[in-house]
Amino acid sequence: MSEGDLNGWVYRLSKSELPVLKQTMRDLVALRDDENVTAHSIASAIRRDPVMTVRLLRYLQEHKHKAQINELVQVEQALLMLGTEKFFKNMMPELLIEDQLKSNVVALPPLLRLLHRSQRASEYAFDWAVHLKDMHFEEVRVAALLHDIAEILMWCFSPIDMLKIRELQKQDKTMRSRDAQKEVLGFSLADLQKELVMQWGLPELLITLMNTGNASMQRVRNVTVAVDLARHSANGWDDAALPDDYKALSELLHMPLDQAMSMVVPDRAQSVE
Repeated sequence: MSEGDLNGWVYRLSKSELPVLKQTMRDLVALRDDENVTAHSIASAIRRDPVMTVRLLRYLQEHKHKAQINELVQVEQALLMLGTEKFFKNMMPELLIEDQLKSNVVALPPLLRLLHRSQRASEYAFDWAVHLKDMHFEEVRVAALLHDIAEILMWCFSPIDMLKIRELQKQDKTMRSRDAQKEVLGFSLADLQKELVMQWGLPELLITLMNTGNASMQRVRNVTVAVDLARHSANGWDDAALPDDYKALSELLHMPLDQAMSMVVPDRAQSVE
């Protein structure tokens, strides 16, 4: 495949209605009918869904007021700026992920696991940012939630290709994800994500936090460790990569290994020597 395929996917994903989880739709419908709805309650529903979160941030960027200086990364802050009435009028989703994959139902379980993994990573990153007294804890949480947004969207829009990539890596355990993606798609998901976040004009802070090339920054390390730990623990708590994740977490939080481990797997803390 050629470079044009990458540009084609950037265009398609930028122009397409992005589907959200069925549970997100249910929650938002219930909130729309609630006379006492608040920005906080809407934010709670949105930030469990990476796609709904990116839809909101994209909308805010596309409709940014000329006088607006600061970029909005926090979901609740974005809702306060937009207003609940305007949100429900302009931002209610129309497509569901579960419906999008009806003809490729075999792709739904791996996508749902990826979404759950993203949610878990965001919770880890938030907790650690609070522990580190990082005043930008919400931005860190959103960055972890959206870290794999390109992969999530490709599962929604190109499930057959994503299943091929998965099968390649099953057949060859040593094959790197990037290589498998390039073989099937002609480009890596990291390259796609880089182009998407630039095309969508996502906040600069968010782009910085999602870029592992900025690993010297504490906030970026927070996001990276959270994403790694969520990914590896999804394979089971006996995954061979987890000891390195615990060590990285220990260094991030400046605490003994057993104490750091107890923050994510309390029942296994005693197994650390």
